[in-house]
Amino acid sequence: MNKFRIRPKDDYIQEANWEQLFVLTEHWKSDLEFYLLDLEFLQHIIDKYFIRMASKKDIDDVREIETILVETTNNCSHLETKIAKHLIYLGNLIDDPFKNDSHAFRAKHEQLEDNIALFVKSFRKSRNDVFMITKRVLDGDTLSGLLK
Repeated sequence: MNKFRIRPKDDYIQEANWEQLFVLTEHWKSDLEFYLLDLEFLQHIIDKYFIRMASKKDIDDVREIETILVETTNNCSHLETKIAKHLIYLGNLIDDPFKNDSHAFRAKHEQLEDNIALFVKSFRKSRNDVFMITKRVLDGDTLSGLLK
């Protein structure tokens, strides 16, 4: 799990100042915005090629992938909301660093990063699954076109 972490070194969150954590969190936000666009594109691929599905297995695979994409999109949106709140909190810490518990905040920051790492792992698998099914369907179309 730690191999998916984004931070530069293991103790970065504990040593970084608030501004550095703010920049890191902004990167997370940007990444999640990209993932949402990519998930939209993956859904478009499924919608576009769903008509070509001839076999029940293809249709079942696509339905499963669509379910996974919806869950992944919901997870991404949920993380995006958490990051927005986190950025507001960080902004308040930058304005008044002694107002809140630094250790508790840093622990939440680490947990948020771990959640993002889990999301990225799930996203990559979903993306790969969509491409593999699409490739199989398109290759099957080519093959069936040659056999006619």
